[in-house]
Amino acid sequence: MSTIWPEIPFEAWRESCSALHLYCQVVGKYRLARTPWVNHSWHATFYVNARGLTTSLVPDGSGIEIVFDLCRHVLIGEAADGCRAEMPLGRMSVAEFHTRFCELIGHLGGIPEFDGRPSEVPNPIPFRDDRQIRPYDADAVTRFFRALVAINGVFHRFRTGFTGKVSPVHLFWGSFDLAVTRFSGRPAPLHPGGVPGLPDVVTREAYSDEVSSAGFWPGGGGAEFAAFYSYAYPTPNGFADGQVMPEGAYFDNKLGEYLLPYDLVRKSSEPEETLMAFLQSTYRAAADTGSWDRAALECPIGSPLRPRPLNKR
Repeated sequence: MSTIWPEIPFEAWRESCSALHLYCQVVGKYRLARTPWVNHSWHATFYVNARGLTTSLVPDGSGIEIVFDLCRHVLIGEAADGCRAEMPLGRMSVAEFHTRFCELIGHLGGIPEFDGRPSEVPNPIPFRDDRQIRPYDADAVTRFFRALVAINGVFHRFRTGFTGKVSPVHLFWGSFDLAVTRFSGRPAPLHPGGVPGLPDVVTREAYSDEVSSAGFWPGGGGAEFAAFYSYAYPTPNGFADGQVMPEGAYFDNKLGEYLLPYDLVRKSSEPEETLMAFLQSTYRAAADTGSWDRAALECPIGSPLRPRPLNKR
């Protein structure tokens, strides 16, 4: 069993996960307010780095990057003019985190003005008003980060096998999932909207094109365990009946997507290949039932120093 795939039982750190999710939402709303719009909301996401999660450079002040260091458990802000500030991550309220974060941005020369309401969570409470003291299990948070590092590597490898439009591997702080999305190249029917805490205009732009999307949740949102998912929009006829791998992956009719429990990957003899089998087989189920031009869109998985072969037409 691979030692880089740690145990992350959701129930044991549910409240700490919720706290980290909301802290990420505060920082995400700041990035959203300062960054020009990119298709499918790609401008607002976070990325896995060597210490945790990063915003990358936000065009505010001299240029500001915010990093959740999930090993030392501090939030780090750095500006391109050399200014730097830190604040601890730990047991506190969302309101306290929000106040401290705004002070940090001001110290870095940025503008701490952004929408103060969480998105895509049930019963949202404005950040300033959320004064409940929340736990912070540092060990669980670090194990979650280690899992993200392992998953991020497989997602990046999967991403290389596609010559069509494909998203970065990134974390959406609204739904708190690490995701990668492939596009057929065709427009999609208008999305009905209705996602809680997300304006319909945002949802409809995000799903303006046909997609096959895969990702990872730490738990919650209909799956009360850490899980990988894969869905297609629009959902083609027959998608739910695909021959997907590995054993243990299944289609959840309520969520409308395939799920694979994280623990099945973690406990397998080859976790990376087990996860890759899920990503590849669920993508094929979407592409085949959706009549994608697979010959034009796919290529071999990338390798270091090996240029992609040209597609022969």
